[in-house]
Amino acid sequence: MDFIKRIILAISQFFNKKSVAGISGINILKNETLIWRSSPDRVMQLKGAMYYEGVQDILKRKRTVIGEGGELQEVSNLPNNRIIDNQYAKLVNQKANYLLGQPFVVSSDNKDYLECLKQVFNKKFMRNIKTAGKYMLNTGIAWIYPHYDGSGQLSFKVFPGYEILPFWEDDEKTKVRLAVRLYKTDEYTYNGTKTEVERVEVYAPDGVYRFILNGEAIRGDDIIPYSAYVNTENENYNWGRIPLVPMKYHDGTPLLKRVKSLQDGINIMLSDFENNMQEDARNTILVIKNYDGQDLGEFRQKLALYGAVKVRSNDSEKGGVDTLEVKVNVDNYKAIIEIFKKALIENGMGYDAKDDRMSGNPNQMNIQSMYSDIDLDANDMETELQAAFEDLLWFVKAHLSNMGLGDFEDEEATITFNRDILINETEAIDSCVKSVGILSDETIIEQHPWVDDVQKELERIKKQKEEQVKDQYGAFNSTADTDFKDGDDM
Repeated sequence: MDFIKRIILAISQFFNKKSVAGISGINILKNETLIWRSSPDRVMQLKGAMYYEGVQDILKRKRTVIGEGGELQEVSNLPNNRIIDNQYAKLVNQKANYLLGQPFVVSSDNKDYLECLKQVFNKKFMRNIKTAGKYMLNTGIAWIYPHYDGSGQLSFKVFPGYEILPFWEDDEKTKVRLAVRLYKTDEYTYNGTKTEVERVEVYAPDGVYRFILNGEAIRGDDIIPYSAYVNTENENYNWGRIPLVPMKYHDGTPLLKRVKSLQDGINIMLSDFENNMQEDARNTILVIKNYDGQDLGEFRQKLALYGAVKVRSNDSEKGGVDTLEVKVNVDNYKAIIEIFKKALIENGMGYDAKDDRMSGNPNQMNIQSMYSDIDLDANDMETELQAAFEDLLWFVKAHLSNMGLGDFEDEEATITFNRDILINETEAIDSCVKSVGILSDETIIEQHPWVDDVQKELERIKKQKEEQVKDQYGAFNSTADTDFKDGDDM
């Protein structure tokens, strides 16, 4: 097949190798994909997504006791609770909503370009960016894939980090020369059996090469051009570059890597506490004298069933059951869990909405202090997002040009993220009022807590002033006419 030869050439050129000594481009693709599929980096990416969904290591926990020879052995007759208090998911949602929870603002000096951008960066796109922000945190990197959907509309798809294996062109890892996407789909065979298929897509400059990964073998499927634009003569135009835009979090490090041990510690403490509470009969160590039975298993069974056991007495020893009580200290568990939660917030650079500084009527300095960590982390995220939008705008400009909506290649646009930060509105409004005459109206309105769209608010103010002038002018004319008529009568 021609596409096999082309992908062999593309991969061989990338790795600076030719199809010699039994190493072909297709074998390089297979080897790189299989190595990456089970690599520690990808495992951590998958774990980040799983922890967010609540699939955490505590679910695989087993209860063990010390057996013969001092070795641990698994037991099944003890409570084995697996409690998950998903503070990690709360942290991810907190950070994603802090930076991407509010609609971002697009601004440009070219009004036509601005209107086109507002049509592209609609509410659906903003939802996708928020999803990409969560992928960015969970897997260390998210990918935006600009493409045309079935109806010919420009769309943006989001890929999590564990689906994309990038081959970077530069050491700074900013430009993708080749990328492999590995994902699973459910498909039906000819006999109606549902089966899981592992697919491989290679994103090369001239299109997407599709393969099927069957065990450790890889076979060609087909090639699909990117079809960046189809004109009236049904001719395909390609993008000219690989349409994958990366959004990295701390150089591709998943957030879970910082806080996994703390999240696991919270789960373990809660699970241990419930285990101890449920081991009601075991909270007391029983000292048995002259038990009228054969083994301890029978003793425990009768104690659980009847709440009583039979003992016997003889001349040498009186029968009975004495107890040694083992108390569970609730305060110890509370203290440890509280320490873990605070450490998770600090290491994950989040904030505690129940902070003591928020009691009563907090001032703006206390609020800013509480948000200091998450604000620093958001600065790094925003830097990466700004670079990603710069790449995305290249594809948007190409789309607008292809559609005949205008050539905006030299036009600039600014993306401003509205951070979802708690503020003291009284102080903020008071500062705005005191800034009148010192700063421009636009700058003051940007800082007002009740304004989301600055341009729309400026238009409302302008319209309001025009109506006031019109009303005053109408009232003046009405008074003048009355005075004039009165003068005529005289």
